[in-house]
Amino acid sequence: MKPCIVIVEDEPAITDAIEFVLAAEACRTRVLHCGLPVLDLLAAGEEVDLIVLDIGLPDISGMDLLKRIRERSQVPVILLTARAGEIDRVLGLEIGADDYVVKPFSPRELAARVKAVLRRSGAGAAASSQAAPLEGPSTSPWRLDQGKRQISYCGVLLELSRYEYNLLLVLLQHPGHVYTRDQLMQQAWDEPEASMDRTVDTHIKNIRAKLKSIAPDAEPIVTHRGVGYALALEP
Repeated sequence: MKPCIVIVEDEPAITDAIEFVLAAEACRTRVLHCGLPVLDLLAAGEEVDLIVLDIGLPDISGMDLLKRIRERSQVPVILLTARAGEIDRVLGLEIGADDYVVKPFSPRELAARVKAVLRRSGAGAAASSQAAPLEGPSTSPWRLDQGKRQISYCGVLLELSRYEYNLLLVLLQHPGHVYTRDQLMQQAWDEPEASMDRTVDTHIKNIRAKLKSIAPDAEPIVTHRGVGYALALEP
């Protein structure tokens, strides 16, 4: 079935151009000129494969809307922004955006980015959907389902953003291996050059908070000061 792309943009000329080029790429589109109706779509469980989200909306800031989307869904989001500053780009990625495009932009460039994000979000879908323990002791608290992009810890399914999942997956695949921040960015980010060291630290902090809420006394992610991070080896 054709993927459904929700375009959240209040300028008709821009939405028309995006709709036209996405139709040529065999995508279905739905246009919203305000931001809050997106939350109603997600709450109703309607099919949404990707959201193209303008930061400047008449009813709510795109950044604030992205935060609210991430509270309930991991649907891929591409931001449209007139701000080219590094701080704005990093903030959007830290909140949970999968990519961003700076206005004015080529609709064909946006279409290419939409296809790339859809391809990445569907990667591994053909893999087994049965969660399995990682290699190691049978008492390992981790369960990984790459087909569904899900990680469980101590029997609890983690609610992870796209980059939190990517980071944790890198650490899980080689327990005990110490990764520098640069190595983690290279492996977990689509555009590592658009991120900074503190971006990794922020995501690691968020992951730790989620793990701590499940097992308060455990320290599964080890900080190697001045170097980077590693997943603790199971005793």
